[in-house]
Amino acid sequence: MEAIKTAMRAKDTVSLESLRAVKSAILLAQTETGAKEEISEEEEVKLLQRLVKQRKDSAKIYIEQGRQDLADPELEQAAVIEKFLPAQLTEEEVEAVVKKIIADNGFSGMADMGKVMGIASKELAGSADGKTISTVVKKSLT
Repeated sequence: MEAIKTAMRAKDTVSLESLRAVKSAILLAQTETGAKEEISEEEEVKLLQRLVKQRKDSAKIYIEQGRQDLADPELEQAAVIEKFLPAQLTEEEVEAVVKKIIADNGFSGMADMGKVMGIASKELAGSADGKTISTVVKKSLT
């Protein structure tokens, strides 16, 4: 709410629009349960990651269609929302965690990808996106 007020005072329309989308998504998530329960911090992080991913996917489509004018606002909104996410791990850091999981559990080959993904996704929740984890797991298991 403080960030929304600050954006309103600064007349920062991109931030304001992004923050209102976040607030709306959180309110929707709270009311989905049927009661006015608070959602957990983990659920909030997942929600924010989903909002960033949606905006980046939209921007990618706009760029492919040659519509940079539509892609720019989407990327700007994604950047604003990312400020509220925990710091993301680099691909090298994710790779180190994945290799440790593979070594500790004796996994080998693509047949174990689902098992590795399950463990890695839980361990890296909030600090790396699923696409990065998946790419690193595939690279590490082959």
